[in-house]
Amino acid sequence: MKRIVAPIFVLLASILTGHFVTLHMTPVAIMKNAIERLEERGVALHEFNLAPRTTPQTQTVVRPSPDLVYSICPFDLSGNQVLAVRVGPYDDYSSVSFFDIRTNNFATVRIDVGGDPASGSEIVLRAPGRAALDPLMFSGPQIEAPTRRGLILIRRLAPTQAAYHEVVSTAADDSCSLLIL
Repeated sequence: MKRIVAPIFVLLASILTGHFVTLHMTPVAIMKNAIERLEERGVALHEFNLAPRTTPQTQTVVRPSPDLVYSICPFDLSGNQVLAVRVGPYDDYSSVSFFDIRTNNFATVRIDVGGDPASGSEIVLRAPGRAALDPLMFSGPQIEAPTRRGLILIRRLAPTQAAYHEVVSTAADDSCSLLIL
């Protein structure tokens, strides 16, 4: 009986370790792969890139909602930086979602349609552990990222080609840039 207990213990420990590593490392590998693929497509770090309108020809595997237009910005706050995210004004539904390196959606901000159309919306993303900015310096939402790397995704409702063209002009006002403090 004693001869079988040790191998069973080793087997169970190995299974649990493998399970733990798989659960915690797979999302990181997926996000790193996504960021690398974005870089290969020419998507710059700290810069929004507007995706083409969703059609069966542009999305062959996973098809996002054809009514939504997406802009994506990879971020890296390794130097304990602060990122200023500006979302250009749009007169229909918009939201900004923040994803950490483990693919977790850690924050989503819905952009107010009834707000000042000329102002758009500004959000600060802080590196983990970085103190909040002085409210006199920046009064918009401040979000602390749980990891130093990740992705920011802007979604805008654009069910027609005309609405997509409006998003294209609005997206020119989007920015995702490091603040020099």
